[in-house]
Amino acid sequence: MPLPSRVSDLTSFDLLLSVAELGSIGRAAKAHGMSQPSASERLRTLEARVGVALLERTSRGARLTTAGQLVAGWAAPVLARALDLDAGITSLRADRHSQLRIAASLTVAEYLLPAWLIALRTVSPDTATVLTAGNSVHVADQVLAGRADLGFIESTDVPAGLTSRVVAEDELVVVVAPGHPWARRRRVTAGKAAATPLVSRESGSGTRQAWEHALGTAGIGESAGALLEMSSTTAIKAAAIGGIGPAVLSIHAVRADLATRTLVRVEVSDLDLHRALRAVWPAGRTPRGPASDLLTIATRSVTHRADRR
Repeated sequence: MPLPSRVSDLTSFDLLLSVAELGSIGRAAKAHGMSQPSASERLRTLEARVGVALLERTSRGARLTTAGQLVAGWAAPVLARALDLDAGITSLRADRHSQLRIAASLTVAEYLLPAWLIALRTVSPDTATVLTAGNSVHVADQVLAGRADLGFIESTDVPAGLTSRVVAEDELVVVVAPGHPWARRRRVTAGKAAATPLVSRESGSGTRQAWEHALGTAGIGESAGALLEMSSTTAIKAAAIGGIGPAVLSIHAVRADLATRTLVRVEVSDLDLHRALRAVWPAGRTPRGPASDLLTIATRSVTHRADRR
């Protein structure tokens, strides 16, 4: 039920208590951060609502009438409970800000987020972080449904309802086992790559979307599809190393394998496989607390890479 109008303005009752304590409307106004005319007007409005005189104004200040003392006595515990309510809300906000729910695509979750979370720990040591990894479509759904405070996606398109910021740069690479025919030439045409079934991520993954987008931009159209679909980067690498077929993966995922030559990189002519990795959050909102801290850390990482060029 709505509060009666006589008691809906708790600030005026608090001001009345201050007059009783300080003996002056002017001093009470100063304590509340308002001008004396504003305080006087609020108190006159309160008296009008209550229907009786609450203050006796003198040249030396002001004091409560008998009715004013009664009203102040009734108001004091109500105001104390209001302070308890505010303290409880503050505690809830602190608890919420000490938790961070992240949804991230596999590339970001496996190869970039660990360093970012270590940096976050130095500025927000009490934050409890929950990470959910999945493909970019799943990440966007998690953020839109309010199940994640911040998401990281690999897809070229940002779904409606989300705001995004580029936080990292990435490059897709075609890799094969050392014994694969492509490993000898180390270069294929975009048309040849598109016509060859690949070991691939599932539909909805950012890597697969970025590969198909690159082919479309080059005017090649649809690819031959997947020879084998897998939802794990580790599984795709194992399949490629085992000679099942070529795979398209992030450079972050295969850098160590290229160094040890368990996989061989194959250049694709006339195909731009660079992409941006993005943080996403609900449109119309601003990341706060640990989410804001993590966004700053991630954004700083891409800025530092640009500065080193």
